[in-house]
Amino acid sequence: VQLQASGGGLVQAGDSLKLSCTHSGRTLSSYHKAWFRQAAGKEREFLARISRGTGNTFYADSVKGRFTISRDIPKNTFYLQMNSLKPEDTAVYYCAADMDATRDPSKFNFWGQGTLVTVSS
Repeated sequence: VQLQASGGGLVQAGDSLKLSCTHSGRTLSSYHKAWFRQAAGKEREFLARISRGTGNTFYADSVKGRFTISRDIPKNTFYLQMNSLKPEDTAVYYCAADMDATRDPSKFNFWGQGTLVTVSS
C-alpha cells in the first residue's frame, strides 16, 4: 500500500482547504484510513479516522465540527475537508492506513509523505 497526500498550501485564517490521499496497492476498503498532523516541535497528532467497511468516522476533539474525513472508494482516495482554519492548524498533514482501528500513530504501518498546511493570521 502506497499513499500520496496532496492539497496543502498557504491559506488565511477562516479559509477552507481539502486534502486528498490517493493510495495504490490493496483495495482501500481493506484498511482503516486516518489523518494526522505534526506541527514544528510537537508530536504527531491524530485528527480523524474513517473505518473500513462501515465508513464510520471519528475525530479528535480539537477538530471536531471543523474537519471532515471522507472517502471515494472507486477513486482509491480519501479526503480531509478543513474549514474555519486557524493559525494553530499550521502543520505537516499526513495520511495513513492500517488494518487496525487505532488513533496511535505508532501503530500505523502505511503513511503518505506529508503535505504542508500554513494558516496565516
